[in-house]
Amino acid sequence: MNEATFQSEMRRAETMRRLATGPTEPDYCAGYIRGLRRQYHGEQFGTQAEHDLWMSLADDQDDEQRAAKGRGYRDGLAQEQEAQP
Repeated sequence: MNEATFQSEMRRAETMRRLATGPTEPDYCAGYIRGLRRQYHGEQFGTQAEHDLWMSLADDQDDEQRAAKGRGYRDGLAQEQEAQP
């Protein structure tokens, strides 16, 4: 992901977070932003243990807010693949 794409996606995610209305939308946006940062900065952003934890959150069936953060993280992390031609 190049810097221009990263900055554009971060602005979009921050706007989504400000406009969030549902109970888990802010959590999804927080996860998405973290995933974007991991995608852009790579392994220098956070530890492998943190990455593994965030990846596992999406499967949390007991806490919808944690699951929303995990889904957002995975989607932010996948942004690079979606942006490829």
